[in-house]
Amino acid sequence: MDKTKILIVEDEPTLLDTLKYSLEQQGYEVVTASDGVQALAKARTEKPGLVILDLMLPGLDGIEVCRILRQEMSLPILMLTAKDEEVDKIVGLEVGADDYLTKPFSMRELLARVRAHLRRVRLLREELESSGQADQKSPNGDVAISFGDLVIDESRREIRRNDDVLALRPKEFELLLFLARNRGIALGRSLILERVWGWDFDGGSRTVDVHIRWLREKIEVDPAHPSRILTIRGIGYRFDG
Repeated sequence: MDKTKILIVEDEPTLLDTLKYSLEQQGYEVVTASDGVQALAKARTEKPGLVILDLMLPGLDGIEVCRILRQEMSLPILMLTAKDEEVDKIVGLEVGADDYLTKPFSMRELLARVRAHLRRVRLLREELESSGQADQKSPNGDVAISFGDLVIDESRREIRRNDDVLALRPKEFELLLFLARNRGIALGRSLILERVWGWDFDGGSRTVDVHIRWLREKIEVDPAHPSRILTIRGIGYRFDG
């Protein structure tokens, strides 16, 4: 049984109870909140491994809660909404949500998404533990990964270059972290999509190419002639540090 702690933030009591019951039946430890302010307080004190966050909340809405959570901690955030507009999905993902479900949804699908995101976190942590690249301390005392002037701080979800903090989108950070964990290995686009975006992501390989371009603009001395993230023709990309 998985005893990972999950925070559910939902202001509709019936749905909140249903989600709580279903997750507890799967062995998860569940804590709940019914508004944005309570959600932030619970996240800070309970330290959950994943957050299920409703978009429409009283007080602070889900977008603002997501933005604050992403600034303060690294954990998967699955957003729920009654809306089905593309703009809402884009805004939610841009502020740091890892996934998105539109109501009504099946409990089976939600549980599958939860398992997939927790598995991805576990795999990333295993890669961190097995990597020999962890050789610096972050400002809060946790281990960070150093590649010359580039430092990847997983716990703070922060990338520093020459001590300057780079402004990265959530998926840019996770992509760079995955590439760095596999330094020197040519990684196919399909593998990158599965490990960074998740098995159920319905976007194409172009998503990887766009995010690689964005990363190069931020971490390469000359993005047009990259030395850190190399294109491997017919395969995908390789991170050389």
